[in-house]
Amino acid sequence: MKKNVFGRRLKRDIKERKALFKSLISSLVLEERIKTTEAKAKAIKGDVDKLITKVKKGERNGRRLLAKSLSSQALEKLISKITPRFKNRQGGYTRIIRLGKRVSDHAPMVIMEWVEGVSADRLPHVAQDARQSKIGVKGSKPTSLSERRLRKSDKTSSNKPRRRSVLSQVGRRSSQKRKKKENK
Repeated sequence: MKKNVFGRRLKRDIKERKALFKSLISSLVLEERIKTTEAKAKAIKGDVDKLITKVKKGERNGRRLLAKSLSSQALEKLISKITPRFKNRQGGYTRIIRLGKRVSDHAPMVIMEWVEGVSADRLPHVAQDARQSKIGVKGSKPTSLSERRLRKSDKTSSNKPRRRSVLSQVGRRSSQKRKKKENK
């Protein structure tokens, strides 16, 4: 039982965790918005803030230190486009918007994005994602067991004839053949 592990483990060893964080941070810098689980977003939030602070301070070894945490394309974009947005801000460069729970494993999903510089055309997409993840919205997938059962009963109660399985058809045919033989 290792007790001196700092941060979140996310069921990964140290190399896998570093690779995951590097890819998440690079995706956030390049795409400016990522959809991920809440635990992963909270795990990288502090690292992202520290990276921007290092770039703002303009440390001598900053570029070399940043290369460990970012891909080369993400590093260039961070230095040239993203950091100038935050010249008057002291901290809190990212925002986390909760979306609801993922259908497959019920993990809480979030959208992580930059606080400043979010274009107006991206905001409706965030609202749309948040609306679709709520229970009861038409077109969204049901999350609770009771809601799944309700939707399933709605589908079966329609006027469409039910399809029979192959086994039930085979059993039905054999019983029909027996009746014909008995009638002869």
